[in-house]
Amino acid sequence: MHNTIIALSHLITETYLKLLKIHEADSSKPLATGKWSRKQLLGHLIDSAANNHQRFVRAQLVEELTFPPYQQEQWVQMQHYQGEPWLELIALWRSYNLHLAHIIANIPEEKVDNRVTIGNGEPVTLKFLVEDYVRHLKHHLDQILS
Repeated sequence: MHNTIIALSHLITETYLKLLKIHEADSSKPLATGKWSRKQLLGHLIDSAANNHQRFVRAQLVEELTFPPYQQEQWVQMQHYQGEPWLELIALWRSYNLHLAHIIANIPEEKVDNRVTIGNGEPVTLKFLVEDYVRHLKHHLDQILS
């Protein structure tokens, strides 16, 4: 998972500086009709960090674990990310992901094959979950920065 940790660290550092260049007004505009704004997308990524934080830690404690699914629309709506200041969202996103990178860097090799099931999905390994988190993060950051 060494490459995943490096990729995550670079993604955080590079993206943080780009996010700072987005103006508050631009962060509030929907990216397309009926779509989330940059604020809401970044809020979604904060939610993803929060959900995966639990998964990354708890999955190290037992060999198999089941989590409830993440209800993204409801989470974003209930937390009112649209009303949050852009710079505060950026700071929270950056700090949370730096912490996740620290957690990932300290996952013992003997734990990476522990199994995690999310909702009714198929079980995946902790390693897959970490790698998928970084892919998901990159996908949405590309949307925000487009």
